Amino acid sequence: MNSTVHRRNFLELSLVGTGMCGLGLGFGASACGELIPRSPKLISPGCRRSKVKIARLYLGTPGGHWPNPKMDISAERESYNRFFQENAQEFADVDFFVDELITSVSQLEALADRIAQADGILAIHLSMGISAVLQALVNMGKPLMFFAVPYSGHEWVRLGPLVRQDQPPPFDAILSADKRDLIAAVRPIRALHHLREAKVVNVTLRPTGRFHQEIQAKFGTEIKHIGLEPVVAVYEKISDREAEAEAERWMSAAKQIVEPTREEIVRSCKLALAFERLLDEEDATVLTVDCYGTMWDRTIKLPAYPCLGFSRLNSMGWGGICESDLRCALTHIIFQGLVGRPGFISDPTVDQSTNTIILAHCMGTVRMHGPTGPDLPFKIRCVMERQEGVVPQVFMTVGERATQALLVDPNTMLYFTGEIVDTPDVERGCRTKITVRVDGDVERLWRNWSSGLHRQTCLGDIRKDLERFCRLARVNLINELA
Repeated sequence: MNSTVHRRNFLELSLVGTGMCGLGLGFGASACGELIPRSPKLISPGCRRSKVKIARLYLGTPGGHWPNPKMDISAERESYNRFFQENAQEFADVDFFVDELITSVSQLEALADRIAQADGILAIHLSMGISAVLQALVNMGKPLMFFAVPYSGHEWVRLGPLVRQDQPPPFDAILSADKRDLIAAVRPIRALHHLREAKVVNVTLRPTGRFHQEIQAKFGTEIKHIGLEPVVAVYEKISDREAEAEAERWMSAAKQIVEPTREEIVRSCKLALAFERLLDEEDATVLTVDCYGTMWDRTIKLPAYPCLGFSRLNSMGWGGICESDLRCALTHIIFQGLVGRPGFISDPTVDQSTNTIILAHCMGTVRMHGPTGPDLPFKIRCVMERQEGVVPQVFMTVGERATQALLVDPNTMLYFTGEIVDTPDVERGCRTKITVRVDGDVERLWRNWSSGLHRQTCLGDIRKDLERFCRLARVNLINELA
């Protein structure tokens, strides 16, 4: 039985750039709507176990010629402290457990044991005369972000040779008069922390292979493979009353219910609630299911299709990943660490006539701007290819920037950027679709294409964040449009 339900008024979408909108820590995002709660168990999207540990070090020497030999270094440091206090919500998931003014190498060496416990170092340049201290910091081998406003000193000329080395250290710098760029300086360290803290539960009967071992060795990410039985066991613990209430929220919020019956929607919502409980029981942050492989035998082996459950997890700040795609799962975690927003997996198709690529997948995420962002409009549909199941067909916003990326292996990431120019609602391909005009030649993109079909797309142009992350993670970043 098909039915149509008018949706409630959705929150007006805010423009999204490369800021931290949607991180769930007060980064300018609107409050959560009624459809999907934000999980109180998360410190920040994708991270549940601990805060990011950063050593915040101010580098300066009394009487340094630049900016001014009469400058009061303590007062200069205090001006930064005021910035951090005034923008405390931007750093709510950060523990600046080392917070010191460093004027000499010996002073830095005395802190070495404490700094060794950090996820990364934020070094803030105050005055001229810190070259030896900077080199000592680089030699520590920790992920290091260097920040300097104009007139801090001449040491910036040493930074280019550092990053141009054949085997550069885990280092990057931001030279800017805008202290809000300190927010961006923390992001790559946050993403590395998220990877180290993350646990991915993979529901599959396939052999495990070596990928998860290589990822754990490089980033510390745990990937646990489980079968069907644990999922069914948790599903059976969800009451019919809980499932009915969840289904009512989704049906009342949808623009339209097209193919699925109420019974199908209730089953999908029951599985969605089971997914959240399973992540809690496993102390995990991401769930992926081999839904087109070993969890399929002419029909889905799960009690329902997992798509709505994935959408709900993504919207809450967790991770729900289709088809046991571990590479997309890792990319999703990186997106959450960098900008607090989920990824959208897609099966792309190219249109050279408009210099666009159409990114399509049946499972759409309602809160693509992050768990505290607005709910995007959606219809409740069936899976296009299977003509059964329940999926949210989500309509993103024309005019927004988008970044598509994939962590191909522990040492390589592919990416490209563009602008959403259409959200097709046609009975071809998968349900949720965005047409992206790429920042370059789409023919070059498909000629450069490699590493399979799937990619992850994040709203916003986050190329600079990816660049900084890859430098600190020692990952080769490849622009597929170059």
